[in-house]
Amino acid sequence: MLKHVVFFKFKDGVGEDEIVGLEKSFAALPPVIPEILSYEFGRDVVRSERSCDLALFLHSRILNPCNATKNTPLTRLCQKRLTSYVSPSWR
Repeated sequence: MLKHVVFFKFKDGVGEDEIVGLEKSFAALPPVIPEILSYEFGRDVVRSERSCDLALFLHSRILNPCNATKNTPLTRLCQKRLTSYVSPSWR
């Protein structure tokens, strides 16, 4: 089992609706990707300059479970949202 911990910092101007949409997309991934054993995410509560905006924690059977099924509509949607919302230095 592998543990993935990913932190994201959003671009300026990314709103609550976009963040909620991204969270919903992430939450929908485990049923689509059987290699994901467990999954959770959380938003920043500290709100310091050094803080990330969102953290994602995955336990999976393989190194990169999203690459295993990257051609599904849902994984493409997640990638599109990440590219649009996340600061380039945090991708």
